[in-house]
Amino acid sequence: MPVTYKLRPVLLAFALGIVPIFSVGIASAQLNTVSAHIEMKKAAASGTEKKAVAPASLVEVVVWLRPLDRASAEPAAAEQARKRIQLVQKNKSFQPHLLVVAVGSSVEFPNRDPFFHNVFSLFDGKRFDLGLYEAGASNSVRFDRVGVSFLFCNIHPEMSAVVVAVDTPFYGTSDHMGNIAIPNVPDGKYEMHVWYERSLPEDLKPLTRIVAVSPASRDLGTISLSENSSLATGHKNKYGQDYTPPPTSGYSHP
Repeated sequence: MPVTYKLRPVLLAFALGIVPIFSVGIASAQLNTVSAHIEMKKAAASGTEKKAVAPASLVEVVVWLRPLDRASAEPAAAEQARKRIQLVQKNKSFQPHLLVVAVGSSVEFPNRDPFFHNVFSLFDGKRFDLGLYEAGASNSVRFDRVGVSFLFCNIHPEMSAVVVAVDTPFYGTSDHMGNIAIPNVPDGKYEMHVWYERSLPEDLKPLTRIVAVSPASRDLGTISLSENSSLATGHKNKYGQDYTPPPTSGYSHP
């Protein structure tokens, strides 16, 4: 039959190990991946020398590439902003701790603990306060401006998270070995930016530079960061006051 005849070349291609069209697409996406490696350093006891940090400290460094030709990235950025993104409140923590989103993205904050939570951010980036909401409820925030938003819960001081909103669809975060992969990056010139929660802004700014991406150049090389262990981890509540410790007795809620 004619239908059987038309299928024979496809079956023959599989039998001979010829890569089908959809595999070519996957391979092409892999070839368009830009890579980088993070090297972390921190001040020694003397404060004058810096030494490398163990690989376990290399996670959650953000690198993003802003195309100098902004119009070419707009369709991909709009597609990224339409994705459904969640930052879950569970076990008195935000999961994950770090989110990188394209500007215009909406992030949902579902409460999956059996008690009330709050989400607020009163610093750089997006400023908001979702108020208290109960177990099983969810609220959302649209991150409509570039910036870094530090998030907290007004009830539980141990809860914190970070949302980094970038005006590009080309970004990636480092794994525990310090490796970063940014997929689907077209050839061209980009402005590279780096952010890390435990680095000072004055240490991160000099890392901004122009990079050229091409078939012969898809490795950004090693990016050396300075980790500042003296950065304060404590914070005030949304009223700018210290958190009130829970009662030591007669208290049945977290």
